[in-house]
Amino acid sequence: MAEALAPDAVAEAIGLTPEDLNRARDRERVVLARHGHRRLGLLWLLVGPGILAMLGENDGPSMLSYAASGATYGVGFFLPFIVLTFAAAVVVQEMAMRVGAVTHRGYQELVHQRFGHFWGWLSAVDLLVTNFVTVITELIAVRVGMAFFGVPPVVAVALALALVAFSIAGGRYWRWERIALGLAAFNLLFLVAGIMAGPDPKAVGHALLTWTPLPSGGLQLFLLLLASDIGATVTPWMLFFQQSAVVDKGMTPRDIPQGRIDTAIGGVVAALAGCGALLAAAALYTHHVPGSHLQGAAFADLLRPIIGAPGAAVFSLGLIEAGALAMMTISASTAYALGEVLSGPHSFNRRLSDAPSFYAFNLSLALLAAIVVLIPGAPLLAITLNANLLATVLMPAALVLLLLLANDRELMGPQANRRSLNVAAGVVVVAVALAGCAYAVVAFLDAIGLRLGA
Repeated sequence: MAEALAPDAVAEAIGLTPEDLNRARDRERVVLARHGHRRLGLLWLLVGPGILAMLGENDGPSMLSYAASGATYGVGFFLPFIVLTFAAAVVVQEMAMRVGAVTHRGYQELVHQRFGHFWGWLSAVDLLVTNFVTVITELIAVRVGMAFFGVPPVVAVALALALVAFSIAGGRYWRWERIALGLAAFNLLFLVAGIMAGPDPKAVGHALLTWTPLPSGGLQLFLLLLASDIGATVTPWMLFFQQSAVVDKGMTPRDIPQGRIDTAIGGVVAALAGCGALLAAAALYTHHVPGSHLQGAAFADLLRPIIGAPGAAVFSLGLIEAGALAMMTISASTAYALGEVLSGPHSFNRRLSDAPSFYAFNLSLALLAAIVVLIPGAPLLAITLNANLLATVLMPAALVLLLLLANDRELMGPQANRRSLNVAAGVVVVAVALAGCAYAVVAFLDAIGLRLGA
């Protein structure tokens, strides 16, 4: 009698790869939880991509942008504006999740297939440029955060790179995702720092309800922070990451309700953390700290005499988490996109030996960014704010392509966008485009000597 084959050998014999088997094992747990009517257990198994997209976007430049808004203008217009931008992000990311669950294809792969090689490569190059600049700023955030505790820049950057390497070493999407989720929980340190700053509850409530007081002063700075805060919340890499992560996780149309909850939870938690960063730094505005002191992005050092060493330490730990998590998720979005456009491996469910290019893409961008970050005398805050501005400028094209995919009934069938969602998404596209254009116009006028605003 022939010896029975092991399950893995049987799978290999019928053409299944280790990637297929890993994803099938994850799906088996989902099926058992659904059949057992374990709603919380089912949600636990399916959350991940949405939370990571939102909290990954609460990265170093984003939190420094929110902090710069608070330090420059205090508690007022920008507090409810942050909440609004995350509501817009939920609209966008829900579409990315739904498209991935229905088509089982990543954003980059679908763009390449549906719109041709030109748009496929253009979107890939746009993402690569934006991600490279953004990863530089993530390392800046880690460097600034660790500097508060006396860690030398070289050591800080090396530790961040080691975390990325450790997270991708397991050959399992589930492992990578759970490491990232564990790290993401510490994004709420910014909310703790905001509470420790002792904001006036009446002022916070007044700002959220009335959007006042309105910013005053130079129009260019206001528009820079406006565009930067939009770019801190709605960015191209999030589309690439969440859609590809949904595919790598193996989600199906039946999982869309849990995917929506996942995305909404991420939006709420990220908004709370973003508002916390603004409230913490608004203490600088209250104590009339000159804006010129912020050019080193040393918010924690400036906050120490105002909110105390523990509050400043919490803010610094938040920066370290924000930069580290974003390095993981942004590197993953780069590897997903390049793997898809090159028709190569693009899954954390593959072993290193089976997908060397995928893991190389994950690490190479971070290594190149590390070289740039260690250049002495770099204008840290200017780089972070303009990284978000770059995301704002490049986002409309990515949004339009996503909107077209979500409305493609040949692809989406009954899961295609409803009219109300198209209206909401259209408003987001127009708002993001106008923010980038407005800042560009004002910056041009200022450059030729026509300064607007006091």
